[in-house]
Amino acid sequence: MIPYGRQNISDADIEAVIAALKSEYITQGPRVRSFETCVAGIAQSPHGIAFNSATSALHGACLALGLGPGDLLWTSPISFVASSNCGLYCGAEVDFVDIEPDTFNMSVSALTEKLEQAERNGRLPKVLVPVHMAGQSCDMAEIGKLAVRYGFRVIEDASHAIGGNYQGKPVGNCEHSDITVFSFHPVKIITSGEGGMAMTRNAQLAERLALYCSHGVTRDPRLMRGESEGPWYYEQIALGFNYRMTDIQAALGESQCHRLTQFVERRNALARRYDSLLDALPLITPVVREDRVSAFHLYVVRIDNAAADRRAVFEQLREDGIGVNVHYIPIYHQPYYQSLGFERGYCPAAERYYESAISIPMFFDLSDEEQDRVVACLDKALKSSD
Repeated sequence: MIPYGRQNISDADIEAVIAALKSEYITQGPRVRSFETCVAGIAQSPHGIAFNSATSALHGACLALGLGPGDLLWTSPISFVASSNCGLYCGAEVDFVDIEPDTFNMSVSALTEKLEQAERNGRLPKVLVPVHMAGQSCDMAEIGKLAVRYGFRVIEDASHAIGGNYQGKPVGNCEHSDITVFSFHPVKIITSGEGGMAMTRNAQLAERLALYCSHGVTRDPRLMRGESEGPWYYEQIALGFNYRMTDIQAALGESQCHRLTQFVERRNALARRYDSLLDALPLITPVVREDRVSAFHLYVVRIDNAAADRRAVFEQLREDGIGVNVHYIPIYHQPYYQSLGFERGYCPAAERYYESAISIPMFFDLSDEEQDRVVACLDKALKSSD
């Protein structure tokens, strides 16, 4: 089976983890901070706070921005459920903004229209979570202008997009947002096994993120409410969580960082090759805007449903050993969200995307021969489903 995604672990990665295991610290130690510094350098952001997952980082980001009961978070329906669950964890309500049909990212026009209506109704969001779907940045400059105009805060869910670029600057630099979140799950661009990181330019937000990541506990005298009782002294000043990354994970993550450019360049080369090989098939291939470089976490094709049946194509590909997937089911289709009152058809562009999308294999080690096999099997599946 050729999977849709897979990590690449080098000898250097293994040696880095072994060194961490042999060191004095295997949980909280210097490698976590070193990894944070490494990613901050890549993103050109002053602060990076490592978490044990991107889900935890999204939750911590919402808490750092003061999201709570009575507040509203908006995000994209085409994402994993974590992008909206983070708002529910804080007791806030969530809502969804429809997507652009060609990039699968949050539509600025749909967002503008929804904000105008929300302002008339006196119910604007406190936090917006645009999702950089498949590795391509949303139009953050326009979203940032809307944030200033309507007064909401922005968390970029860049789980797919480390190594990507928007208007000549790296994703994660937070020029148009308060916080950006990366994921280091094994199928993402780089991995720490499991893990995530929150980037910010704001020192106070960085302090809050660190607090919520580690039980709400601090040893920093500047943040303490009382006087120190001795060198052992710490204070819990917020209700935080055990969302910390370990030194073992950080060692792997930092080692992977050194090959990030290589990983992204190979994924883009594979994407260009797919574009060429699939040109004659009844498919819609991904669109990347001219002012962006996608990290290509995913390569999503859309099937012309008039020419082929998506489910039949999907099942035939799986039968032929091609590990395709669908990213994603609209979040509000999930039973939990249906119980909150959302109905199918709520975001028409997202619905049309979901009906036709298939993610085909995209990972660093995918060979040209394997890619040729993917395309041949896809051609066969499309013809057999006519």
